[in-house]
Amino acid sequence: MEDQLLAFLEFLSNERNYSANTIAAYRNDLSQFLSWLKTNYLELNHWSDISFKVVSEYSDYLNQQSYTASSVARKVAAIKSFFHFLLARGMITSDPTAKLDSPRVKKRLPQTLAAEDVERLLEAPSQKHSPKNLRDAALLKVLYETGMRVTEVVSLRVSDVNLDSSAIYCPGKDNRMRELPLDEQTRTIISDYLENGRPHLLKDKTETALFLNHRGKQLTRQGLWLIIKAYAEQAGLGDAVTPHTLRHSFAAHRLNSGTELREVQQLLGHANISTTQIYSQLYEEQE
Repeated sequence: MEDQLLAFLEFLSNERNYSANTIAAYRNDLSQFLSWLKTNYLELNHWSDISFKVVSEYSDYLNQQSYTASSVARKVAAIKSFFHFLLARGMITSDPTAKLDSPRVKKRLPQTLAAEDVERLLEAPSQKHSPKNLRDAALLKVLYETGMRVTEVVSLRVSDVNLDSSAIYCPGKDNRMRELPLDEQTRTIISDYLENGRPHLLKDKTETALFLNHRGKQLTRQGLWLIIKAYAEQAGLGDAVTPHTLRHSFAAHRLNSGTELREVQQLLGHANISTTQIYSQLYEEQE
């Protein structure tokens, strides 16, 4: 049964081009399901042996645990996707999840920062003029002014920044390249980091990552989160601010300033405009 699970994960990576983080989430959720099966249904040795009764029982089991509704919904969705894959590949003859209801999750509006709070956060690194602070000033400014995802930002190469045309070229999901414009202030802050910050952090001249950690390597997602948390606390914003808070704030503030929804969709890299429309709802509730 593990072989089919691995085949599904390879399918997500090679054919769907899902990110490593998304695939890891699928792996964890499906491994948990498989572990539960081995504990409760030792006699089931093939995925074709799984019935609606079994998957329904597992769904009930998840709801009895201390998971949030959104976590249960994600785990159930992973199982449904897996069985759809098995059916499409002829590994099973019927889908036991076909009639399995997905848990209803009330969609929460994104958490955003007020414009003045964003300003305080962006100014926090300017308390010192060290290579690290120059990096952090550029990092925070890029996050807010472009609305990029965490993975996209830490994956940026120096070559992705074109100061002459005031743009960052962001390879997002499914390898869709986005050209993100930079205003003059953001361009200046990045230029300062590239000239006076990054060279002092660089240990290996072959390193191409734009944002470097103290070891001269590409900044990690976790490292970025810790940086945001530290400056949020320094700015008196508490510890609830995350990199995605800046992405949400970018979208809400753009709509508030009159940018068209379709343009915000393109800047965020959303495949469907329905994903972007939630920010319109947020904007309407603020009016």
